[in-house]
Amino acid sequence: METKKILWMLKKDLLSLWRHKTRLISMLVFPIIMITLFGYGMGGSIENIPVAVVEQSHGNVTDMTLMAIKNTSMFEVKSITNDVNKAKSMVDSGEVKAAIILPSNFEDLSDDQAKTVVLYLDSSDQIAGQAIVPSTQGLFAQIGSQIGAEKLATLSVTGPTASVTGENISTESSGETSTESEGTDVANGITNSLNGVVNTINLQINKIYGDIAYIDFLVPAILAMTMMMSCMMGMGQSIAGERETGELARLFMTPTSVATVIGGKIISKLTIETAKAILLLVTAILLFGITINGNIALAVIMLIIGALCFVGFGIMISATASSQEDYTQMVMPFTMPMMFVSGVFYPIETMPWIFQKIAYIAPLTYLNDAMRGIMLKGAGLGDVWIDIVVLLGFTALFFGLGVVRFNRDV
Repeated sequence: METKKILWMLKKDLLSLWRHKTRLISMLVFPIIMITLFGYGMGGSIENIPVAVVEQSHGNVTDMTLMAIKNTSMFEVKSITNDVNKAKSMVDSGEVKAAIILPSNFEDLSDDQAKTVVLYLDSSDQIAGQAIVPSTQGLFAQIGSQIGAEKLATLSVTGPTASVTGENISTESSGETSTESEGTDVANGITNSLNGVVNTINLQINKIYGDIAYIDFLVPAILAMTMMMSCMMGMGQSIAGERETGELARLFMTPTSVATVIGGKIISKLTIETAKAILLLVTAILLFGITINGNIALAVIMLIIGALCFVGFGIMISATASSQEDYTQMVMPFTMPMMFVSGVFYPIETMPWIFQKIAYIAPLTYLNDAMRGIMLKGAGLGDVWIDIVVLLGFTALFFGLGVVRFNRDV
């Protein structure tokens, strides 16, 4: 083995990497970003899920319940209201994940009937829903125990009076039958009181979109993520790859403008991605039995808008990439973190606040939101118009920067 030649090859590759500063920085930054995302973003527990609380009565029990909900790290109380419809509309609009509705008789400790607390849940976010339900059940089990203890204390005070009254009635009665009847009434009264202690709170769970499996929750975002990866990686081969092989330079030797080249690339890529979007939707329906509750045409249009946005992103990055390898190293610090902070696999609420803020400047977040709204909630154009406007805004920004950089560097 020729050691000197091997060392020379190593030196050559290191010098080549040093000359490509963008590739070097990306290689160093990308692993740090991924470790940070996995360590802080994916390793945490679900906390600070936004909820609304409806209080229809006022008193110590309601105050104790509100305090318990606020002190639970699982929940972030966005609103406390006495309007049930307002709380439900907040869930329907996606402003909160659930509404906890306390009944109007919540303060009545003398009532032996169980109090029915309603959990109005946005079940389209399957992972958040899985966390909310057991946490709420445990919370109201503890509150029910405290209320039961108060009822039991009240029963222990009033119990002897009832017993004495029963003895007086039985003494004054002339017959044995009357005595037995009064004793039975007292026993039944005590039994009902004890049942009231045990059955304090009944939690009723209303899942507004029914039971949604994890695969149903995952597929809309997987479609969006696949579209992102396909568009952005495809643009590397389409522009950066052709620049590396010299095809792009030969193309510009002809009387062809930059706008024509970019327009052609966009149209060809969108044609391919539209066919791919339809194929992905059909495959998801056939293989996994996915039901699209909304308009399937709107779902396809959303994927096309997302594809247009990510093609623009790819053009912006590839405008200055001298080779396909450079492009790949430049785009990976954007695409991979976007997969994790945009709520594809986990709800955004599971991440630290800084990642939650980053999520809202990632185009994939809005495509995920629109796709889940259409496929799981049956959302229409009026429900996802904000997502569409944001994606089109990103598209205009990316294409604008891409054309400027392209004009400068080609």
